[in-house]
Amino acid sequence: MDRLTTIARTAMRGTMARQAAVANNLANVNTTGFRAEIANASTRWVGGGALQSRAEQVGQVIAADMKSGTAVQTGNPLDIAVDGDALIAVQANDGSEAYTRRGDLRLSESGLLTTGDGYPVLGEGGPITLPPADSINIAKDGGIWIVPQGGQVDQPQQVDTIKLVNAKGSVIAKSTDTLFREVNGGALPQDPIASVTSGALEGSNVNATMALVQMIEASRAWEHQIKMIDTAKDIDSSGASLMRLD
Repeated sequence: MDRLTTIARTAMRGTMARQAAVANNLANVNTTGFRAEIANASTRWVGGGALQSRAEQVGQVIAADMKSGTAVQTGNPLDIAVDGDALIAVQANDGSEAYTRRGDLRLSESGLLTTGDGYPVLGEGGPITLPPADSINIAKDGGIWIVPQGGQVDQPQQVDTIKLVNAKGSVIAKSTDTLFREVNGGALPQDPIASVTSGALEGSNVNATMALVQMIEASRAWEHQIKMIDTAKDIDSSGASLMRLD
């Protein structure tokens, strides 16, 4: 009887992990550059003693769906949609280098260039800081060109280049802060052929319809495990009743 309840319990835990991943995907269906999380269940043997006679289900987020989202023209010179499989290098809160597809760039009051969620964008020498300018333009290769205040419109100056990387040949993983990192803690080299489209934004790649279907499936799986526990309780009660018979 305990095996039946253990199976149901571990299945419920895996279902909760799957439901959390799907809910997070739905919550970010309109987030710029968001990559849907992929959850999966695996088997883990329960330790304790020399004989591994029991296993449990472990549900966890194993990867992210890296297919591109739909790009939409915005006309904002600070908006960029990253082409192909490239990623934008940013500085995470812990100071490490991380990567994102979020291209809704912003300028702080101090001139620091950040993503829409506040992470500093990295250039050739670290976080990019721009001087006061009459206009800003981001080129195809990520180069940032400005017309300084009071400068000649036909004489723009390049102040930095956004670091664009490609994870091909490396292993990256998505962290809880939605940023991607190289799994061994290193930094990816700049990709010389990576490019961006200025004045456009890439949307989330979450398929809302599919995510809703997955949420319904997870809810039904949860209900099924609850019924298994109720069945185990009924069987246990029936057995106890038989033991009390004269």
